[in-house]
Amino acid sequence: MKLSFYGASHTVTGSCFLLETDQSRILIDCGMFQGSKTEKELNYRPFPFEAQHISALVLTHAHIDHSGLIPKLIRDGFKAGVFSTLASADLCSVMLPDSGHIQEMEVEQLNRRNARRGMAQVKPIYTSQDATDALAQFRPQAYQSWFDVAPGFRARFWNAGHLLGSASVEIEVQEQEKEKEQEKEQEIRTRLLFSGDIGTKAKLLQIDPTGPSDIDHLICESTYGDVERPPLSSEMRRARLSAEVKLAAQRNGALVIPSFAVERTQELLADLIGLMDAGEIPSSPVFIDSPLAIRASEVFAAHLSDLENGEALQRAFHHPQVRFTPSVEESKAIARLSGFHIILSASGMCEAGRIRHHLRNWLWRAEATILLVGFQAQGTLGRILQEGAKQVRIMGEQIRVAAQIRTLDVYSGHADAPSLVEWVKQRRPIHGTVFLVHGEDDALRGLTERLRTALPQNEIIAPKLDESFTLKAGQALPISGAVPRLQPEDLGHRDWHNDVSRLVLDIDGAIRSQADEKSRAHLIRRLRRALESEA
Repeated sequence: MKLSFYGASHTVTGSCFLLETDQSRILIDCGMFQGSKTEKELNYRPFPFEAQHISALVLTHAHIDHSGLIPKLIRDGFKAGVFSTLASADLCSVMLPDSGHIQEMEVEQLNRRNARRGMAQVKPIYTSQDATDALAQFRPQAYQSWFDVAPGFRARFWNAGHLLGSASVEIEVQEQEKEKEQEKEQEIRTRLLFSGDIGTKAKLLQIDPTGPSDIDHLICESTYGDVERPPLSSEMRRARLSAEVKLAAQRNGALVIPSFAVERTQELLADLIGLMDAGEIPSSPVFIDSPLAIRASEVFAAHLSDLENGEALQRAFHHPQVRFTPSVEESKAIARLSGFHIILSASGMCEAGRIRHHLRNWLWRAEATILLVGFQAQGTLGRILQEGAKQVRIMGEQIRVAAQIRTLDVYSGHADAPSLVEWVKQRRPIHGTVFLVHGEDDALRGLTERLRTALPQNEIIAPKLDESFTLKAGQALPISGAVPRLQPEDLGHRDWHNDVSRLVLDIDGAIRSQADEKSRAHLIRRLRRALESEA
């Protein structure tokens, strides 16, 4: 049996793992790379495997970094079933076409710029129609019920507590092995567990994560593997949110919250409306300005019985202060408002969608507050703002950052380090290797050290991108020879695109800060000489 890591290795996006035997080859997740342009460029490259030879795909959950390349996989020749929970299938029915639409729109804008620059035209990774066509191959399954995936493989889902429909995937692999002495075949069964994304215990809408015990190999996420959050209750979470809202209201400008459209937006909305009804924050308009978040909210409404506190979410959906703005015209109208109001808009890392228009409108205003409520990957605009940038570029325009940039890390969909360790310990005995994925370098190191204390007998590996292992009873043997598409130092870090953008902003700022025209001209000549010396 062979396990290959084709994404989420030393980075938090692009989840994709290939598990293969002599009988079948199955994928667990097929996610899109996000973050720096260097990482996102991987989405355009061919898959490191033949799509038409994949026997099945098992999906942990609907987030685009886990599901976002499924339409490309199908377009490239994958014809088998996509196994997921029912809620994940329903969410993908809105998320994947939206992803295709965004790609079509962004490529159209890019091609207009490329035409003016004399550069080549590009094509979207896939279209909205490709994504809609892909939905026919989904095969929804219930939690905690075994189902056949492909010859030699069966699986079952366990609630991961991360978002609606999220799952950890237990896979049982059946192989035949000949006994050398007797020349008889014996059946070997190996059980693997892919954690997916593990949720926190304080989430508003999800139960605590579950999972099986007594497994052979574990593939575990590590997003917050180096973070230990203070204890948090629902009341403490709402109190923290209340404090941020009241600070923003005092400034009398917009409170702009870049929010992931699925789960994060719905959690925030329920808490905001609960605080307003309790009189703890000013009653004010809340705009849900994300077509995807609006459609995802309809899926949540259809699955209220699957959620904890579903009634609070239902009240929020119908509250008089909540305004859903699906059309472009309604979205643009928000920019004409003054005074305090709240805008929830995607994407959560500020990389695409309508949030960039709201940031362009409000970042330069001192009365505005930008509240970051989720993980910000390296190289994203959200991470750059979080780290204190004074100027940024949005859609080719240079924007001064005068707004208050705040971070509220109480709505994370990911467990912190102690919770991950506790979840892993509950899976014991683990007879073989623990693979750590879906984490940047610091997180991988942090969780590795914690798990070495908790699991002293187990080998703990943080696999590199495109690295493969032969899995045997109790051990994983690396397979040499594969050339990775990117080196570890190119993943989970800012790239040269980020550096160029930063340099352009720094040069502009340095020139503008000169005392007079003569000084500016002198600095420009020095910069030109420096460039010429490198030519």
